[in-house]
Amino acid sequence: MPPASPPTSGRLIAAVLAAAVLAVAGCRPLTVSPSENASATPAAPAAAAAPAAAASRTGSLVTEPGAGFSRAYGLINGASHSVDMTMYELADTTAEHDLAAAARRGALVRVVLDDREKSENSAAYRYLSSHGAKVVWSSSRYYYTHQKTLVIDHSTAVILTANLTSRYYSTSRDFAVVDSSRADVAAIERVFSADFSHAAVSPGDGQDLVWSPTDSQARLLALIDGARHSLRIYSEEMGDATVEDALIAAARRGVDVQVCGENEDGEYDSAFSRLARGGVQISYYSSPDGFYIHGKVIEADYGTGQAKVFIGSENFSSTSLNRNRELGLITSRHAVLSSIARTFAADFRNGKHWS
Repeated sequence: MPPASPPTSGRLIAAVLAAAVLAVAGCRPLTVSPSENASATPAAPAAAAAPAAAASRTGSLVTEPGAGFSRAYGLINGASHSVDMTMYELADTTAEHDLAAAARRGALVRVVLDDREKSENSAAYRYLSSHGAKVVWSSSRYYYTHQKTLVIDHSTAVILTANLTSRYYSTSRDFAVVDSSRADVAAIERVFSADFSHAAVSPGDGQDLVWSPTDSQARLLALIDGARHSLRIYSEEMGDATVEDALIAAARRGVDVQVCGENEDGEYDSAFSRLARGGVQISYYSSPDGFYIHGKVIEADYGTGQAKVFIGSENFSSTSLNRNRELGLITSRHAVLSSIARTFAADFRNGKHWS
C-alpha cells in the first residue's frame, strides 16, 4: 500500500555559487507555466530574496526566487573532471545540454533520476543517455529518491531544497547551500556511488549532513527538541505526527514557534488546526499558480549562541523521513542564519495567517 503522504514537492527555482551562485527548482504542475528558462521574479509577497553569503567551506546560501539560476549552468560548464547529480525531477533543457557538453569534453557525468517520476524524467534520461552521460533510474530500496544534489570535481557539493525543473523557477521559495567541506563531499560521493550502482550503503554524516532514511527524523526532532527560544520553519508538507507533537511541545515550553507552509485545497487543515491549538503560529500560501513554499528549513534559536539551521530535501512526512533517499545539512553559520531569518520574516508576514 503506498504511503499516505509521498513527497508531493512543489515548484522550484534554482541557484548556487561556484564562487558565488547556483540555481534550481521544483516539481508540481502549474495551471500557468512561465517560459522554460524564465528568470523573472514572481508576483510574490514582498519577501525580497536575501543576498547570498560569501563563499565558504560550508554554508554559502542562495535564496530563490530572485537570485536567478544562470550561474547553475556555469557551475556545470566549469566542471573539469566530473559531475555527479541526484535529482528527483529533471526538466531543464539548458541544464541537460550543459551536462551533455561536460560529457563531450571528457568529464565523467553520472546522474541518478527518480524511478517513480519517469513521466517527468524520461525525456532528460533519453537525452543524457544518448549524449555521453551515464544515467540510471533510482533504486527500489527507497520509495522515492527525493534528494537534490550536485557534486562538481569531487570538491564542491550543492545541496538543494529544489529540483532542476525550469518551469517553476520564477515562482517558488527555495534554497541551495554550497558545501566544500571535505568530509561532507566525501560522504555524499560515497552514497552517490552506492545509489548509482543500487548497492547497500550506510551514509556517513560528514561534518553536518542529515540523511533519509538513516537519521533525518531523529536529527530533526533533536533540533526541534533542543530549541529554547524560537523555531522558524518552512515546510511544504505537514504530515508527520511525531514532528507535529515536537512542535507543540516546543510551543508549550515557551518557544516561539512559527511555521510558513503550503495548504492548497485545504490539504493540511487538520494538521494546522492541531498545531494552532497547541500554540504554534502558522502562515500559509495556497495559490495554485502563484508564490509557492517549496523549501524545507528549520531554524532554531536565531540570535543566540546556540543557533542552528537545517536546509534540505526532507519534508515533514513519514515517507520522506523514513522511506525516501533524502539529504540535507545543519549549519550554524551566521550569514546563513541571518539570511534565512530575514526572508522568513517577510514570507510569514505576507502569508495567510491561520486562526
